[in-house]
Amino acid sequence: MGTTQRRRPELAAFLRTRRARVTPADVGMAPGLRRRTPGLRREEVAQLSGVGITWYTWLEQGRPINASAQVLDAVARTLRLDPPEREHLYHLAEVPYSSAPEAVAQTVGPEVQGIIDALEPRPAVVYNSRFDIVAANEVYRILFGVPLRQPSGRLPNALWALFTAPDEDCPLMFRETELPVMVATLRAAYGLHAGEPVWEDFIRKLSAASPLFARLWESGDVAEPGRRVKGFRHPAVGELRMTSLSLSIHGMPECRIVVYTPDDEQTAQRTAQLTGMKNPAL
Repeated sequence: MGTTQRRRPELAAFLRTRRARVTPADVGMAPGLRRRTPGLRREEVAQLSGVGITWYTWLEQGRPINASAQVLDAVARTLRLDPPEREHLYHLAEVPYSSAPEAVAQTVGPEVQGIIDALEPRPAVVYNSRFDIVAANEVYRILFGVPLRQPSGRLPNALWALFTAPDEDCPLMFRETELPVMVATLRAAYGLHAGEPVWEDFIRKLSAASPLFARLWESGDVAEPGRRVKGFRHPAVGELRMTSLSLSIHGMPECRIVVYTPDDEQTAQRTAQLTGMKNPAL
């Protein structure tokens, strides 16, 4: 049985169980007489969701019909789905899922911060999908000169720092090969947020501040985060060669921990020297 053929019965069963648990009283309706179902009827879900009864019936029967994100959101609200259930509904209906804009993380809990702190002397950082630096350990901040917060109160952003820094102050080596990959990774994430004011404002401002970013953005290339060997430089310890590894974080959609591991013994020694240095951004 193909993926779509298997998902449709699962979708039908999921919708029936979610509908059964929502009572008329939950949605401000009179209970009525002789109800054969403990929850809402199909026509009631359709009415409350603003969709046709025939369309909703076919959806719940698992028929191969198309569903838009807007319609699925309406059904999810009627059935009072929580975020994991809403995501599950999208996957079963084979509609690309995007978490709400406000769900993009701006902070981490003490557990995640403790993990990246324990990775020292390896630099480690938590990026959200826009390359905002949500959290970092001290070695990362020393290597990249990252403040805790911008003067505006916003999170510092790795792309903004790399594209607007003078060449002589940029810690990333081989920018001509590394920056295109970062922009392609950003564009892959942008597909879930196209049209959102925060994202559009970020792209517009960085394009205005950096002609190089604007050119790379217009290329349309996309890529996923992954393992890479990168070169860095620090004025106090010299050049560093590190392997970057991205790790997803359960419960934090569109966020990842990136750990930089020394790729040779000289880099390991130089990275250890960064520990305890003064952060130039403070």
